[in-house]
Amino acid sequence: MKNKINPSDPSTIEKFVDSLPIPAIARVDNTCDYPKPRKPLYSIFMNEVNHKFHRNFPYTKVWGYNGTCPGPTIEVSKNSTINVEWINDLPDKHLLPVDHTLHGAMDTPDTRTVVHLHGANVDSESDGHPEAWFTKNYSSTGAKFKREVYEYTNNQPGATLWYHDHAIGITRLNVYSGLAGFYLIRDELEEKLKLPCGKYEIPLMIQDKSFNEDGSLFYPDNSTPPVDKPIPSATAFFFGDTIAVNGKLWPYLNVEPRKYRFRILNASNVRAYDISLDNDGVFTQIGTDLGLLKKSIEIDSFILEPAERMDLVIDFSKYEGEEITLLNSGGPPGEHTGIIMKFNVNLPLRGKDESEVPEDLFPYHSVNTSLAIRERTMNLDESTDDFGRTIHLLNDRMWHHPVTEVAELDTIEIWHLVNHFDFAHPVHVHLVNFEILGRKEFTEDDFDEDGNYKFDADNLIAPLSYERGLKDTVRAEPGQVTSIAMHFKGHTGDYVWHCHILEHEDNDMMRPLKVIE
Repeated sequence: MKNKINPSDPSTIEKFVDSLPIPAIARVDNTCDYPKPRKPLYSIFMNEVNHKFHRNFPYTKVWGYNGTCPGPTIEVSKNSTINVEWINDLPDKHLLPVDHTLHGAMDTPDTRTVVHLHGANVDSESDGHPEAWFTKNYSSTGAKFKREVYEYTNNQPGATLWYHDHAIGITRLNVYSGLAGFYLIRDELEEKLKLPCGKYEIPLMIQDKSFNEDGSLFYPDNSTPPVDKPIPSATAFFFGDTIAVNGKLWPYLNVEPRKYRFRILNASNVRAYDISLDNDGVFTQIGTDLGLLKKSIEIDSFILEPAERMDLVIDFSKYEGEEITLLNSGGPPGEHTGIIMKFNVNLPLRGKDESEVPEDLFPYHSVNTSLAIRERTMNLDESTDDFGRTIHLLNDRMWHHPVTEVAELDTIEIWHLVNHFDFAHPVHVHLVNFEILGRKEFTEDDFDEDGNYKFDADNLIAPLSYERGLKDTVRAEPGQVTSIAMHFKGHTGDYVWHCHILEHEDNDMMRPLKVIE
């Protein structure tokens, strides 16, 4: 490049010069002696490591799992139980500015961690509750800490899950520092479908980042809009000015002229992505957050909010010899954040492409809403804290208020997410999968005198074509009611539901959820 690279100035960072890295597959270390029978045991360390985001960058200090960022991909089979010991081996000082005015961060260590397996139907003691945090050598633990070795039974269909930090008050900092990785559940149905697999199946973790001039991670130390105090102060929104995929800025991937399967995850703190191809090509969607669709569909673009996943196939046989850029038109517009990565269709075809993308995929049974025992009206609203900062809330309650969402095991509920803001919120419910019933713009007439939403399924706007399937995170549109239906099954105990804008989650847009017998 003519100009010297400045990591803090994205216009000086050359694009498409780093090959897309593929996260390594995690290896089993041993077997647990408990519970009987013995189960595979993974020992995964959280540690501070030096990472190259770009070939022309100096090394950047990040936090990773087993020395990598993203962490290693854990691959398991459906109904095959594994155990994971998540080991906190982080230094005492955080990489980023910690706001000690937030719940859970006032009088606790700065380098707390707890891992949530996002999308898992799992016992509450292994769910990664925000207050189940622990420090190095378990010298300090949170109020909900129960066990050192987590058990994942994987009693659910094949799907793209992911694991990430969930420590109360600092989730945004820990995930932005690098604590995230893929977790893939595989089942026999996928194998029978003959979808692209092996080196033709590629996970893509998309995150926005910003850097200081020395290549270190930048994260603001004051709120948006600024306040006089405290400093550091949590920000309501933070958008990075570069795009990383699997830990590299604007990488390229050389591909053969054949079908490839991509499991795409938005692991950004705030930014939503509206993804398309620059040649007006189409994607064949085969799945969403928690598994395959009933039928594959063709789409030309899709929106991914933080924590949402998209499972799709691109047939590059139509584009031999071309260079294709993956674009983003979502989030605050920017010259550089509108580009994600590039596909170079320049490799020779290694044998006939035997993979298939059938129309019929997964004949799952939709939630029977006629059996719902309860509807809940959930308001997404806001307030102001003692420092004059805007805080985003659920049902006008903060994290420490008593639990109000108590669900009964093996029952169906319908939740109506009423978004009073002028921007979208991605809402994630732990433990369950759900289906999006639809949306409706609301007025005062849509609620009874007690504030309950007067649900009429016939008046709903249908979910977008690519939102139909098993979900665990939903885009609650501004000025609309988003209705979802879920079946509470498998486990009882303490869980949570929250906005997956991590800056909001850390600052009280999270509520306890209890499932009882």
